[in-house]
Amino acid sequence: MDNSKVKILVVDDEPDILEFLKYNLEKESYQVFTASNGKAGLAKALETVPDLMILDIMMPEMDGVELCYALRANEIFNKTIIAFLTARNEDFSQIAALESGGDDFITKPIKPRVFLTRIKALLRRNTRSGNEEQNVLQIGDLVVDRDQFLVFKDGAEIELAKKEFELLNLLMSKPGKAYTRDEIFNKIWGRDVIVGQRTIDVHIRKLREKLGDHYIKTVKGVGYKIDF
Repeated sequence: MDNSKVKILVVDDEPDILEFLKYNLEKESYQVFTASNGKAGLAKALETVPDLMILDIMMPEMDGVELCYALRANEIFNKTIIAFLTARNEDFSQIAALESGGDDFITKPIKPRVFLTRIKALLRRNTRSGNEEQNVLQIGDLVVDRDQFLVFKDGAEIELAKKEFELLNLLMSKPGKAYTRDEIFNKIWGRDVIVGQRTIDVHIRKLREKLGDHYIKTVKGVGYKIDF
C-alpha cells in the first residue's frame, strides 16, 4: 500500500495529542488532516473524504460518538474506517463507540509504535473489505465457503451447527473488527428472538473447541473479534 495516497483525518480537542498523532502519521508518509472539535471534523471529512478517521470521544460542540453517527448517515463514508481514542478500561465508551458505527478503538496512553501498527492493521482490513461480498473467506489456515456452508481448517472439513457457522461467518467478514454483543444478537438471532444472555458465550466456546482458542479473541466489556 502506498501510504502517500492514504488520507487520515484526526479529530481531537487536545492540541498536544493532535500534534503527536499528526507527527507520527506524517513520518509514515500518510496524508494527514486535523480538526479540533466534532463540527470542524465533520466539515473537514466532507471536504477530504478520508480513508480512515481517528476520533476522540469527549469533544466540545459535537462529541466523537455524535460525529460518528453523522458520518455513517452519509453514504460517501461507507468505506471510511473510523477508530476511536478511549481511555483504558472505559468499557461504556468503547461500546458506545462501536454501536455508533465505529470500527475499532485505540486505548490511551498512546505508544507510537503500537499506534502505527494498529493504523496499518486497520488499513489492511479496509483493503480486504471486499471479502464481505466474496463467497470464500480465508484467514490463515481457516477457510469459510459461504455458498456451501462449509468450513475448513488445514484442509480438513470442520462440522459446525447453523448458528455456529453464521457467527463465524460474521466475525470473519471483517477481520479485526470487535463486534458488540448487541450486534451479534441482532445479526445472528434477530431483534425479535429472545435468547439467554449466555447464548453467545456458549456458541463462542463451541467454536473455540472446534477451531482452536487462538482465532476468536474476547474484547473485554465489548464482545468478540477474529484477528488476522
